Amino acid sequence: MDYVLKTNALCKQYKDFKALSGATMSVPKGSIYGFVGRNGAGKTTLIRLICGMQFPTDGEFEIYGVKSTDSAISDSRKRIGAVVETPSLFPEMTAQDNLKYQYRLLGLPSFEGITELLKLVGLENTGKKKAKDFSLGMRQRLGIAVALCGNPDFLILDEPINGLDPQGIIEIRELILKLNRERNITVLISSHILDELARLATHYGFIDKGSIVREMSAEELEAACRKCIRVTVTDTSAAVRALDDMKLEYNVTGDDSIDIYAKPSITKLAASLEKEGCEILSCTERDENLEGFFISLVGGGSDE
Repeated sequence: MDYVLKTNALCKQYKDFKALSGATMSVPKGSIYGFVGRNGAGKTTLIRLICGMQFPTDGEFEIYGVKSTDSAISDSRKRIGAVVETPSLFPEMTAQDNLKYQYRLLGLPSFEGITELLKLVGLENTGKKKAKDFSLGMRQRLGIAVALCGNPDFLILDEPINGLDPQGIIEIRELILKLNRERNITVLISSHILDELARLATHYGFIDKGSIVREMSAEELEAACRKCIRVTVTDTSAAVRALDDMKLEYNVTGDDSIDIYAKPSITKLAASLEKEGCEILSCTERDENLEGFFISLVGGGSDE
């Protein structure tokens, strides 16, 4: 598998505070990578290091195979577009003038493509309206348009739907999907609105206290969050024999617990287990979503 970004034991220390503690992650090419973590977990710090806004205390990363210690890393960063925390816009300028300024900053030879960019993000009819008079959703879309100047193939978005109303969230979601599917842009998107992230992501990275605690594909997450019946039993070995005999799909999740991925008759299940000398102690239905999975992975508690 090809990766646009790989980090290896990335650390960032601010005096007595360790924002990143050996963060290792891999973002596959062509993916929409959902970067999940509490506020303060290290998401923005890692993004800032990748974008060159700060430097790591220890560890390294690669962008398109070029190491962060290589002098060519600046060229690899030219393939990145990013909106970190809030869009960097000139409030007194129109959408078109904001893009023209970015074109000049990048040293692009002409303004060709600006009209197409404005149409792509749904701002082609804003005319002389200044950015300060845009809605929050419009400013976010303009920020993404600015990040797309220079035709990057890796887009980093830090909390792009934070504070948006439902319509604004839908517009950003549709734009991200369009960029990924039609332009083959790899997207890393950090967010704490997990239900919305689940509508977008093809891969996930979960960060807690500065470390990546797990990476997985959307398919792996779906399997982990499948609806099932969790039974606790007196003898898992005996229960496994009964479930094999009943031809049910299951997963042993603990010393006394099993997840059954079906809806068997509890009466028949209990009878089959009894034949093997096993009793059901409890039985609960589980249907975990992304938020539930995240909490089970890192534990509950407040965002600190």
